[in-house]
Amino acid sequence: MTLPPRTAPATDTTASTPAPAASDRRDFLRQGAALGGAALFGSLGYQPVWAAGSDAPEKTEVKIGFIPLTDCASVVMAAELGLDKKYGVKIVPNKEASWAGVRDKLVNGELDMAHVLYGLIYGLQLGTAGPRKDMAVLMSLNHNGQALTLSKKLAEKGAVDAPSLAKLMATEKREYTFAQTFPTGTHAMWLYYWLASAGIDPFKDARAIVVPPPQMVANMRVGNMDGFCVGEPWNHRAIMDGIGVTANTTQDIWKDHPEKVLGTTAEFVQKYPNTARAVTAAILEAGKWIDAGLVNKNRMAETIAQRAYVNTGVDAINQRILGRYQNGMGRTWDDPNHMKFYNDGLVNFPYLSDGMWFLTQHKRWGLLKSHPDYLAVAKAVNRIDIYKQAADATRTPLPKSEMRSAKFIDGAVWDGKDPAKYADGFKIKA
Repeated sequence: MTLPPRTAPATDTTASTPAPAASDRRDFLRQGAALGGAALFGSLGYQPVWAAGSDAPEKTEVKIGFIPLTDCASVVMAAELGLDKKYGVKIVPNKEASWAGVRDKLVNGELDMAHVLYGLIYGLQLGTAGPRKDMAVLMSLNHNGQALTLSKKLAEKGAVDAPSLAKLMATEKREYTFAQTFPTGTHAMWLYYWLASAGIDPFKDARAIVVPPPQMVANMRVGNMDGFCVGEPWNHRAIMDGIGVTANTTQDIWKDHPEKVLGTTAEFVQKYPNTARAVTAAILEAGKWIDAGLVNKNRMAETIAQRAYVNTGVDAINQRILGRYQNGMGRTWDDPNHMKFYNDGLVNFPYLSDGMWFLTQHKRWGLLKSHPDYLAVAKAVNRIDIYKQAADATRTPLPKSEMRSAKFIDGAVWDGKDPAKYADGFKIKA
């Protein structure tokens, strides 16, 4: 079986042929799954892992919200490949328009789980992203793969990275506007960190606005912002449309940084722990399948490009997912630190230090007025217990420690040992 032909999207990324029926897509993917990662996927057999007794999922149909971004792929592919059935659940991906919408639907129970910004979950936990609610991170969905895009107009004036942007802003005085996707989210933190690394105060020297990811390119086209930080494929889409350039990738800021997570409410995990474990296991397997090889990655790109998911051309997705980058100014390179969904389990473990880092940046930028108990919050939110059960079911390796360290673009080192000192140690802060 082959998928029906697709037409290239218009530059506003809204034109696309209708996606084939879900059953047709799943049949196609199952028939072709033996190509690339055959040993990985072909041996699954779709036999239930937990099908009866106390281990059975309490809730068998799970609505998972997602935003049209490349990094929703493991959630989508868990459903498309039928990996969810192996664990006794049915994942129903729900396409959402904005992160604020995802937040609201998680809080009110319209969604069971979501492909969601790490910092959004922590913002809800502490009441800085909306009404305070106890939340849970079940796993990390991906590392890397976001970018900082500057308008072609700025690039033509010499602003092609953070230092040259700072130079232009100092000589050509006006209001500069940069967009991120949610106030406590990952893209806001990458944008602010990147600007500050070049001496630009993101609040005193510029204006920050919130734009949903699929609307970034259209807003830059009409001149609503000078730059933005967002996930793929929208940075590459800006290059394809000739309106933006890639100044840096987010892996330039922090190699193997956490990005989206599988998030839910603490109440859901308490009520449906077996379901939480089953969904986590299915998505772990999907991430493993994606990372297994070129054929699988291309098949994933073809699937999520469809109208039901990201709604863009396959060519906007399939290059950067392989680490093949261009900056829109003639430079091309192969990046070994491209978006990854599994990487032998390194991607997926919900490190306590990762969650704590976002809290340090929330404190740095005034979203938190005082220091929280960083470690206690991370231990409450990151459900390492559920993750370990899912890792055991999928034979996913576990790290030696629940903490990890990283060196950032400005030379600062984060290891989680003294978060208050780290948060207060930045020269540029609120």
